[in-house]
Amino acid sequence: MIQKIKKYSTVNRLVLLGIVLGVLFGVFFPQAALKQKIIGEMFISFLKMLVVPLVFSSIYVSIVGLGSLHTLKSIGLRTIALYILTTALAVFTAILAMNMIPIGDAVSAQGLEYAKASEVASFSFGSMILSFIPTNIFHALSNGSMMQIIVFSALFGIASLHLKEERKQLMLDFFTAATNAILTMAEWIIKLTPIGVFSLISYVVAEQGVEVILGLWKYVLMVISVLLIHALITLPAVLAFFGRVNPFRYLSDIREAPIMAFSTASSTATLPVSMRVVEEVGGVDKKNASFVLPLGATVSMDGTAAYLSIAVLYISHLAGVDLSFTDQLWLGVTVVALSVGVAALPSASLVMMVVILNQLGLAVEYIALIVAVDRILDMARTSVNVTSDIVVVKIVDQLQKIKKPSV
Repeated sequence: MIQKIKKYSTVNRLVLLGIVLGVLFGVFFPQAALKQKIIGEMFISFLKMLVVPLVFSSIYVSIVGLGSLHTLKSIGLRTIALYILTTALAVFTAILAMNMIPIGDAVSAQGLEYAKASEVASFSFGSMILSFIPTNIFHALSNGSMMQIIVFSALFGIASLHLKEERKQLMLDFFTAATNAILTMAEWIIKLTPIGVFSLISYVVAEQGVEVILGLWKYVLMVISVLLIHALITLPAVLAFFGRVNPFRYLSDIREAPIMAFSTASSTATLPVSMRVVEEVGGVDKKNASFVLPLGATVSMDGTAAYLSIAVLYISHLAGVDLSFTDQLWLGVTVVALSVGVAALPSASLVMMVVILNQLGLAVEYIALIVAVDRILDMARTSVNVTSDIVVVKIVDQLQKIKKPSV
């Protein structure tokens, strides 16, 4: 265990060095930084290459490995309940912060171009529910439709529980071997992380520039502050209360996953790294990690929920609309509910924002103002999304270990 922690600590130091050098390279050599984008894209592509087979096989192995529907029900309900709890706390923190320090005024919105914002497709709960069900699993696998893959692999695993013991064991052995092979590939790719992070960060800095951030500094500062509060105070408190472990030691050991999420801005691309790290240095049982983390990469959106709450309240201030306590309560409930379901749809955060703005009677076109800094904030909120996942998986793992002796 100590050797594994040292190995990841070395990678973490190199990743942090890559971030610093990437920022400097993007600032002082922007043209070169833009041209080397392909290195970062190759790194993300390697990670995404593993996601679909890893999600399918790990969900299957975790369900069949649990052995019974009763155990599956127990771990499933705990996982969903914890994901909803952490998302609700993130939304509460965001709304509280925006009421204590309201930012945004109507003058800031004058002279905006709104062309892109109106192009976002409409949303309905019916289409969301139907989007969970794969009409063709091979099409879902080829397109990387995560929620559809999770639904099918879960049903496939549950059906396998009804097979004869020898056939069930044969299937379990096959998918276990497949999962282990994929995680070995993930370990190879992890070694490329510092180079990939350097490329990604330098490109973002060169493309966005610092001027965009300076123009919306209050909004950016508010989002970053709320995300930090949730990641460094709220989530550790939840982990300490439910998991009965030292939260800061655990988060320090597995910090490579949030760092990776920040650089890639993708929860799914970070999934292979998250699974490897929580198992090897976080002490999480492989069966629990295989079930909780793939689900979290799809439905857990703490950072996104906090970001959306701030963005909607910021837009309401720009529009000169004061939302009542009831409106803000409705906003919180809506964001929590949508964050669980809309993740299966493309451009999830934009879809969610359009739904909420329409319900509150605010102009969708105001999205154009905050799109300018969305890429930078996307990196930050994805890091918090992944932090929430690795906190929840540790809590579930601890609860399952406590439960075992009494069975």
